[in-house]
Amino acid sequence: MKVISARNHGYLDFLTVGIFILAPLFLDFSPIPTMLAYVLAGVHLMVTLTSDFSLGAFKVLAFTLHGWIERIVGPTLVVVPFILGFADELTARNFYMGVGAIIIIVGLLTNYHEVRHGAEK
Repeated sequence: MKVISARNHGYLDFLTVGIFILAPLFLDFSPIPTMLAYVLAGVHLMVTLTSDFSLGAFKVLAFTLHGWIERIVGPTLVVVPFILGFADELTARNFYMGVGAIIIIVGLLTNYHEVRHGAEK
């Protein structure tokens, strides 16, 4: 069941950007997870602003493509602490695994076809 509208997904995207920016400041990450958080904040902001939905500013990427990007990012974030070697840093590991899991869940609950069918107001 797709209970998250495109507009609400956009609000969650902007919240995610803020979380990526603030996490290293409050959670005392080492350099690698800190840099990754800032890069992900920038990439997530860029994808959101360029997506073709009500909160997108430039509307270049189809919202369905936005969904596919998140289908890749979510699982990747779950394993990235092990790939980049900071799995022993519990706070950073748990942060990335948790955010990855949330992105997966939000993706499963979002109606990525809503805009294409003209349902969004």
